[in-house]
Amino acid sequence: MSGRNRHHWSGFLSGNEPEKDEFIEKLESILSFRVSEDTHYRRALRHRSLVDGEDMHLSETYERLEFLGDAVLDLIATEIIFKSFPQKDEGFLTKLRARMVRGDTLAELAYGLGLNTVLEVGGHVRDKGIELSKSVLADIFESLVAAIYLSEGYKIAYSFVEKIYSDQIDLEMLSGTTDNYKSLLLEYTQANQLPLPRYKLVSEEGPGHDKTFHITVSVDGSIVGEGSGKSKKRAEQAAAKVACDDIQNIDTDNSRPN
Repeated sequence: MSGRNRHHWSGFLSGNEPEKDEFIEKLESILSFRVSEDTHYRRALRHRSLVDGEDMHLSETYERLEFLGDAVLDLIATEIIFKSFPQKDEGFLTKLRARMVRGDTLAELAYGLGLNTVLEVGGHVRDKGIELSKSVLADIFESLVAAIYLSEGYKIAYSFVEKIYSDQIDLEMLSGTTDNYKSLLLEYTQANQLPLPRYKLVSEEGPGHDKTFHITVSVDGSIVGEGSGKSKKRAEQAAAKVACDDIQNIDTDNSRPN
């Protein structure tokens, strides 16, 4: 790893530093590295609603960066699965890449990172749920990737994306026919205008090489599912499956005639 890359992934530096504003502090906490400059990042997380009534052009919002981020993310996703599945053919890789970069997946990643908490929107649309829109979440994930690519370079962008996918997405599950229950639960809550699901690690057991994780998923403060697995991702999927099964039963019961 180059000296420049070590600088970004070594955490915040100690000593006397310029005071950061709240946006940069939150962003660096999300990214887990110190940004070199903030121009691209601010644009990446600025919604077009800010243009209304402001002396600002659309190019100052995330829309232009989203275009670049889409291409950069495609390349990174291709490289990740090319390395991860050395025996698979082109058809498999193409289908998996499409699933990795589709809107549902990107929205899940963006929400998992908490990008909705740093998205800047216009005052007239604040508190109207724009920051939780699936399409907006997917767009700002792409624009953030572009901002990292422009500000820090391809290696840092690749490392960031690889880590986020590794932390939040099970590629083996995504590549198979098994339903992605986290995505299904996310879709259900959005369709019914409910708060988005929140996952919490409640306990873990076993030695470091063979841990079992126990996770709950809550919606609007109520636990709707519990699950266990040999990785946090699998435990989250198990918890989401319980929630989806319960939702299906509730919907079925509600659809029966009285």
